[in-house]
Amino acid sequence: MDTAALSDTAALFARLGLDPDAMQSGDLEVRTPITGEVIARVPSSSAADIDAAIRRSEAAFDEWRDVPAPRRGELVRLLGEELRAAKDDLGALVTLEAGKITSEALGEVQEMIDICDLAVGQSRQLFGKTMPSERPGHRLAETWHPLGVVGVISAFNFPVAVYAWNTALALIAGDTVLWKPAEATPLTALATDALLARAVQEVGAPAGLHHMLLGDRAVGQALVDPCRVRPEVPGQ
Repeated sequence: MDTAALSDTAALFARLGLDPDAMQSGDLEVRTPITGEVIARVPSSSAADIDAAIRRSEAAFDEWRDVPAPRRGELVRLLGEELRAAKDDLGALVTLEAGKITSEALGEVQEMIDICDLAVGQSRQLFGKTMPSERPGHRLAETWHPLGVVGVISAFNFPVAVYAWNTALALIAGDTVLWKPAEATPLTALATDALLARAVQEVGAPAGLHHMLLGDRAVGQALVDPCRVRPEVPGQ
């Protein structure tokens, strides 16, 4: 890329909460499909990174599950506000990294915002049924419980929207999330993670409720093989 393009990309990273210098220090090359040029190099997650992320997610789940659902919804509401503020920049990064035209990229970020709005409403509607019982003096009640640590594995062609569909609902349900994005689109994932981290800090949620795992298919395989998380693979 020419000097101007590199400068513009670094400024975009910085506005989204990414350290431009750190975006050039890893083993995973990120190329823009627009020109084929390398725009970043980010570190892949090691086996030790994956194990540590799972442990932190499990610890955060023990705390997060006990937070009242409307309060969990407040976290997702704040994420939606962060996405609104960063919509143009995140959309530009989707274009740069995934090659989508601007309207498609912005539309994908809007889908993230829309699912956050839906999830906030759902956080006050986690209803359970009450049913008559055949036993005198008894009633049956249905209660929904969080699953635990949820793994989200997303594809390159929808680098952020499909992730958000899963994550917004998982968070309001009391689950914690491990996200393994496509190896072709780690930058949009890192930017989204940075936006969520701001919301986590503002609401005072456990810091370990969301983790990123970067790399190729081996990282995704390591995430699901031990059966330590409940994978959510969109489209399957």
